[in-house]
Amino acid sequence: MSIATCPLVKRIAVLTGGGDCPGLNAVIRAVVLDALSCGMSVVGVEDGYLGLIENRIRDLGENDMVGILARGGTILGSNNKSNPSKFPVGQNPPPPLGDGKITYADVTGKCLDHLRARGVQAMVVIGGDGTMTSAATFSRMGLPVVGVPKTIDNDIQGTEITFGFQTAVDTATEAMDRCRTTADSHHRAMIVEVMGRNAGWIALHAGVASGADVILIPEIPFRMEPIYTKIIHRGKRGRKSTLVCVSEGAVPLGGAKIVARVDPTSPDPIRLGGVGKWLAEQIEEATGVESRYAVLGHVQRGGTPSASDRVLSTLLGNHAMKLLREGKVGRMVAVQHGRLTDIDLDEPAGRQRLVTPGDPLIEAARAVGTTFGD
Repeated sequence: MSIATCPLVKRIAVLTGGGDCPGLNAVIRAVVLDALSCGMSVVGVEDGYLGLIENRIRDLGENDMVGILARGGTILGSNNKSNPSKFPVGQNPPPPLGDGKITYADVTGKCLDHLRARGVQAMVVIGGDGTMTSAATFSRMGLPVVGVPKTIDNDIQGTEITFGFQTAVDTATEAMDRCRTTADSHHRAMIVEVMGRNAGWIALHAGVASGADVILIPEIPFRMEPIYTKIIHRGKRGRKSTLVCVSEGAVPLGGAKIVARVDPTSPDPIRLGGVGKWLAEQIEEATGVESRYAVLGHVQRGGTPSASDRVLSTLLGNHAMKLLREGKVGRMVAVQHGRLTDIDLDEPAGRQRLVTPGDPLIEAARAVGTTFGD
């Protein structure tokens, strides 16, 4: 849709979908204050697409933006289980009366009705690849939409950085620094499991920043022998500890990812987790070095956003409003080659940006003695 086909927008909606992330409130603030200064009115959709489905939409004003720049999470709430194109509306009876399967329906039309009833003419959607997939659907159905990429995993296709990522890396790095000191005290191998799903960006950056001796990421299947060798050689050289940073999606060569649980009600049902514990057990049994593990989990997603993420969030929110004012919709804000740009909403939909084996940071890590288990 171009400026020639996009009507003058007077009322917009803002929605935050998927998992929470540091910097969401900073984007909301940038969008709302920019819109209000241009004479637009703004409504916020509560709890992501679930609030859109259930018609939980409220007005947002200047007073709602006070003090939220540095606040973690999202004042609108979020939800990562509600896909308007495939929304659970019931469940068949269990055997022997039925098959127990969940019944789904497409409720995108219902969502559009809720927005029209509120006088909404366009929507700014803040989220990850799953959220952008639904945003692209709304765009194809005629609603002017602009997307803002969000995820601590930094894995959205088409943009080289997402807000929330740097805060997660800072949090993971601090935790690993702390784990190093306790590992030194007891001469242990310490394994720190970080988030990232199928992408190793958090593990790679936090691992390099903390001087991890071993970094394991999903994109490079690992073997245990190089890890054992690294730990044993460090002990022989008088090193007091070995620090291992492992992404939750890392996988041994020829093996499978460790799944913590499966949530059939979620669009992304696989919940990874447990590789840190497994590694600690394998290392201690094979080397005799006492090993411990720490799973950082959701602590990486919570808390105050870093200064850099607040700045990035503000820039992305402002650029989203520029696109909306220009009528350049059906687009997602992106950062490419260090500059703000935009891409088609369909480009990131259902895709992931992964670490390439030739990434310069992998090369730099190898140069200082880090092993990736390959």
